[in-house]
Amino acid sequence: MAKKEVDEIKDAISDEDEKSAKKKKEDKVPELTDLPGIGPAALAKLESAGVFDMMGLAVMSPTALADAAGVSSAVARKAIQAARSALELGFSDGMEFAKKRASVSYITTGSKNLDELLGGKGIESRAITEAFGAYGSGKTQLGLSLAVNVQLPLEQGGAGGKAVYIDTEGTFRPQRIRQIAEGLGANPEMVLKNILVARAFNSDHQMLLLEKVGDLIKSGEPIKIVIVDSLTAHFRAEFSGRGQLADRQQKLNRYMHDLMKLAETHNLAVYVTNQVMANPAQLFGDPTTAIGGNIVGHASTFRMYLRRAKQGSRVAKLIDSPNLPDGEAIYYVTNYGIKDKE
Repeated sequence: MAKKEVDEIKDAISDEDEKSAKKKKEDKVPELTDLPGIGPAALAKLESAGVFDMMGLAVMSPTALADAAGVSSAVARKAIQAARSALELGFSDGMEFAKKRASVSYITTGSKNLDELLGGKGIESRAITEAFGAYGSGKTQLGLSLAVNVQLPLEQGGAGGKAVYIDTEGTFRPQRIRQIAEGLGANPEMVLKNILVARAFNSDHQMLLLEKVGDLIKSGEPIKIVIVDSLTAHFRAEFSGRGQLADRQQKLNRYMHDLMKLAETHNLAVYVTNQVMANPAQLFGDPTTAIGGNIVGHASTFRMYLRRAKQGSRVAKLIDSPNLPDGEAIYYVTNYGIKDKE
């Protein structure tokens, strides 16, 4: 081989190595310790204060960061500016935003009628889907079906990932998961292993579990959906009476925003069930009202009202959505999960 050809090959390999190194540098996700002034000691203090990622730090004020990390105001200001620059926080045009939306994934409910109500593919990631209704309306059954369906490959309506199930009312039943998995022809034991379950015993524990979800994702768990069943049970029990209503709503508001941040940051779906009450002031029509008021209503991206109907069927009514018209869908709760027919 001529010397000229050898030199050309060496140059080509060198160029490829440079491109590869540059790409790796671009692909590297910035970490908190990459920021000026944030060392291991400051990182430990930030994590104990509930700040685990760049976004959490970028939205802090210099004073709050200085107090949390034990650094000076000047160092805190530099770290915040560096975090904001790394994340490119700011405005983007509609076309760029549309490209980001292309990464949204969908999880089938198991019912084509219900999927059509939600836009045709099921519940979507980067969003909170709320279902409220009386007991027996199918809220939990839909959650259990989603915990199984998320494990399906993309071409079958799943997201090819795991589910996190935060159980506040003791509703998670492994036997039910096995039934739904068998209906899909899946291995029940493998399906159960891919559902990470935690029983929340009070509202503080419920909020702490969201932080644990972030830790699981950081450790490499391919979590694609977080299911909270139910959202308001503990908040409703612990904050009773009008005197505590403001405190309850403030805490609930923070929890909803943490859920939305989790969904947006990690491109996962969030499905929450909500309890209801009968509004005594309503003389005509259905007096059923969701708990949580406007706080939950505004924070939920998609909101469905589920109720029992004739001959064992259930009806889902889409109450609120940013891009879909109001409508209704009929579905059934079967031995094999949510389906269109019994």
